[in-house]
Amino acid sequence: MTHVLLARMDNDGDVLLSGPAVRAAAARASRVTYLCGPRGRAAAELLPGVDEVVCHHCPWIDAHPEPVSAAAIDALVDDVARRLVDEAIILTSFHQSPLPLALLLRLAGVPRLAATSIDYPGSLLDVRHRISDDVHEVERALDLLATAGYPLPPGDDGALAVERPATGWDGVPADPYVVVHPGASVPARAWAPERHQALVRALLERGHRVVVTGAASETGLTAHVAGGGAAVDLGGRTTLAELAEVLAHATCVVVGNTGPAHLAAAVGTPVVSLFAPTVPPLCWRPWGVPHELLFLELPCAGCRARDCPVPGHPCVQGVGTDEVVLAVERFASDRSATVAA
Repeated sequence: MTHVLLARMDNDGDVLLSGPAVRAAAARASRVTYLCGPRGRAAAELLPGVDEVVCHHCPWIDAHPEPVSAAAIDALVDDVARRLVDEAIILTSFHQSPLPLALLLRLAGVPRLAATSIDYPGSLLDVRHRISDDVHEVERALDLLATAGYPLPPGDDGALAVERPATGWDGVPADPYVVVHPGASVPARAWAPERHQALVRALLERGHRVVVTGAASETGLTAHVAGGGAAVDLGGRTTLAELAEVLAHATCVVVGNTGPAHLAAAVGTPVVSLFAPTVPPLCWRPWGVPHELLFLELPCAGCRARDCPVPGHPCVQGVGTDEVVLAVERFASDRSATVAA
């Protein structure tokens, strides 16, 4: 009987991409605990295969780090220690180091640790995994799990998935509809609000029903984008689980490179991705669902900027409204043909 702890310490989208790795661990372990940061907790609670979610802020990973606190570090170490974990697997992106967390998990008494690390880990890791940076985040995590002795079980296709209520959610609008999600966790990944508003107007004019979604902190943005017209504004009115239900019933979702793109993939909905290439599309594109990436190729791609330093933010603002409408209508046509068949 093995108690495995999986750790992914950043945002909801990153946690959702670890879902196939969680199922790989759950297929062989007797218990799976998921260690995450506050920005990933809602997603971790939706992942099939997770028995318990443990949440601690990680100041060397979080994009808005709190000061390093001895009390917070001690609390994390003590919390993990009392759970009697047999093995921990630390999931990171190519630009993140697993070693600070590995040190804390060693102090918590975890006897076996695995992670992907380009840096010499000394005695911090028992399984030091290496892989090319040019792979998708899902593949990166699955390769680490397989190296640690937890391959995907037979019959698991490695797609993203979330737990969904048997009865759905009664707040889902009547379909068919297109979801437009204008917000993003990183400003450099966002299309302009005026572009989103024009897109909603164009889709309504072409006979599409439109639902605008966003977090509680984005209600001003979603109200602006919805335009006070015929679009349904759900900004701030859904939990992550409820948003999953809204996305599951959509024809497609128009969204940037942010968490709801991966949530849409987890419920099988096509994605029109306004993908600002501040990070590589190869690593972060929607996984396992039909999708179309819309962006301009520029020399500064891969900059990882949070705020674009180039006037006009051309890599994504250069995408026209008409291009997005056409992409939406291609998916709408495909979905209609599937239903008719």
